[in-house]
Formats: sequence, C-alpha cells, structure tokens
Amino acid sequence: MSQGQGFGFGLGKMKELTEAFKKAQQVQEGAKRLQEELEQMEIEGESGGGLVKVVLSGNQEPLRVTISPDVLGEGADVLSDLVTAAMKDAYNKSTATMREKMEELTGGLNLPGL
Repeated sequence: MSQGQGFGFGLGKMKELTEAFKKAQQVQEGAKRLQEELEQMEIEGESGGGLVKVVLSGNQEPLRVTISPDVLGEGADVLSDLVTAAMKDAYNKSTATMREKMEELTGGLNLPGL
C-alpha cells in the first residue's frame, strides 16, 4: 500500500458514507415509529361471511376472536375450519400492511435486501 492511500476513502467517499449513515438513521427512527404504529393497529380477518372474525395487531399479535352463535351448531370441525380461515385472512392482511408500511419507510432508499 503506498503512502497516503489509507483504505481508499477519498473525501467523496466520506461524503457518501455520511449520507448513508444519515439515511440509515432516518430509517431506524422511522422503523421505531412504524413498530409503535403497528402495535396500535387492529387488522381483522373473517370467514363464513363474517361468522368468525379474528383480530391481529399490525405486528401479528392475536388480539381477539369473535364467533357468531349462529355457527356454534355446525360442529367442531366446521368451526375449526372457519377459525383457521379467519386467522389466515387476518395474517395475510397484516403481512400486506407490514410490507406496504416498510415500502413507505424505505421508499427512495436503495437498500439492498429490502
């Protein structure tokens, strides 16, 4: 390595690095706000035309299940299928919401892997 070369960081590279750190910090702050926002959200999935409803938080924590009395006479197997379908519906909606929010957060940033 010749004298004065360092690690190949010229002033231009330092400026790029500083900008990258600023963007990373903005994303980190945005991610913290997003996490808080997702915790407050309620995302509802349903099945059987609303006979069974499952509510998850935005970060997929189960909050509650509502089962209509009309479906109780259908038997355990039917009820199990309806609860599972409502859970999948809520999960898919929450995953889509999370993805949208992350795209908003990282929009304009060329971050690899996101």
